[in-house]
Amino acid sequence: MTKGILGKKLGMTQVFAADGKCIPVTVVEAGPCIVLQKKTLEKDGYNALQLGFGAKKTHRTNKPAMGHFKKAGKGAFVFLREVECDNTDEHAVGDEITCGEFFAAGDILDVTGTSKGKGFRGVVKRWNFAGGRASHGSMFHRRPGGISASAWPSRVFKGKKMAGQMGNKRVTTQGLEVVDVRSEKSLVLIKGAVPGPVNGLLLIRKSRKA
Repeated sequence: MTKGILGKKLGMTQVFAADGKCIPVTVVEAGPCIVLQKKTLEKDGYNALQLGFGAKKTHRTNKPAMGHFKKAGKGAFVFLREVECDNTDEHAVGDEITCGEFFAAGDILDVTGTSKGKGFRGVVKRWNFAGGRASHGSMFHRRPGGISASAWPSRVFKGKKMAGQMGNKRVTTQGLEVVDVRSEKSLVLIKGAVPGPVNGLLLIRKSRKA
């Protein structure tokens, strides 16, 4: 059985539990995914399946990619990722994997996506620096302060917290619980928030720590 599936974040809402408690959930369109390629221990050194999700117009796909997609015979796809699989013999190229066979209420998941990009930000916004005095004439309000010495090391060490691009990074949120699975609509309700904006693409895997 595959240990992951691809999906798309549709947004957030709330549902009510049997005891009347309100639960915030993220609605994810999970699958259906198509098996595009099989990786085996004998040939590649590990067992995995390459999955495709999200239909893409064929005339917007280059010839090398289209040649790869034609092996499955299910069209072109926007989102491709490899997921672990214990036994690749259970699946064939072109098979469809749905959320109903992968998810169940109460499962614990790790969800990976690309966080929202927030552009170029200073150290106060990006790293929560306190900044300087706000009084008139201080000349030090939202500056980063000293970043290195002059004589030695005569450079700025890598990894220094400075201004720069904020967000737009690969982020994994661990330990999220499945509240409900609506397989007829390929929808999964996950408790809490997942990385990325609405319509952001997600890699959803069974939690390693559960």
